[in-house]
Amino acid sequence: MAGKKYLETGKIVTTHGIKGEVKVYPWCDAPEFLLDFDRLYLDKGKRAVEVEECRIHKNMAILKLKGVDTVEQAVSYRGKVLYVDRDEIELAEGEYFVQDLIGLTVRDADSGKEYGKITDVTETGANDVYHVAFPDGSVKLIPAIKDVVIRTNIDEGVMEIRPLRGLFDDED
Repeated sequence: MAGKKYLETGKIVTTHGIKGEVKVYPWCDAPEFLLDFDRLYLDKGKRAVEVEECRIHKNMAILKLKGVDTVEQAVSYRGKVLYVDRDEIELAEGEYFVQDLIGLTVRDADSGKEYGKITDVTETGANDVYHVAFPDGSVKLIPAIKDVVIRTNIDEGVMEIRPLRGLFDDED
């Protein structure tokens, strides 16, 4: 299994209301992702917390955690990062965790030429964009579309691409 077992999914930024709810700034594709979990984790996965209720409010998740029933109790969670267990998540074919893409070696699908490594992923709405650091220190952006990304193998640590004409300035 590639990557870390526990994945950062958001941060508790403040309390909400008077019944011990917390407001979570999500670090996932959409706050609705958090609606699927009965259990989240704190302390890099070392401590499980049960989710009694979760709802979305203005692109934030409002969580009611079991045993947290007052504002005073909720305050102690402020600033804490929430994690999910990757084993409790089902990704569709062709979907990956961003942290598993970071560090992949990017190669040409036809020639095998090594371009560099993925250093970041930007979500644009239409499609993700991968930041590839080349050996000369430059960073080039490639769109995460099926015409460009031919194969991704997390276990091998490789992404094979077929650059569109003009994608890299120094090539045809």
